[in-house]
Amino acid sequence: MIKNKLIKARKERYTQESMAKILHMTQSQYQRREKGEIKISDEEWERMAKALDTTVEDIREDDIPQRINDNYDNNSGNYYPHVHNNYNIPEFILENQQEYINLLKKQIEELKEEIKSLKS
Repeated sequence: MIKNKLIKARKERYTQESMAKILHMTQSQYQRREKGEIKISDEEWERMAKALDTTVEDIREDDIPQRINDNYDNNSGNYYPHVHNNYNIPEFILENQQEYINLLKKQIEELKEEIKSLKS
């Protein structure tokens, strides 16, 4: 999950490169934390807040994984009893995959109709 509050506070004072130097890490390592690709430890949150002259509460955003509630997909109406893991998948990827699934379902129906007509 992108850390928008952290990014906003950091941009008011520093570049990513400057912030990374303050935190004794590379710019790439810092960038990955802002993007949510690397978990930020409690100690790092404290150091970031101190560097930005703010409180941890003002900049912290916890990672909230996207969950499949009760293993039921409201879009398709399918029940997935085997799903027990939580994943943090970007919404645009999920939407893209759902569009592709719908396209495949449509093609399947068209092929079924074509097979019926060939059998007749």
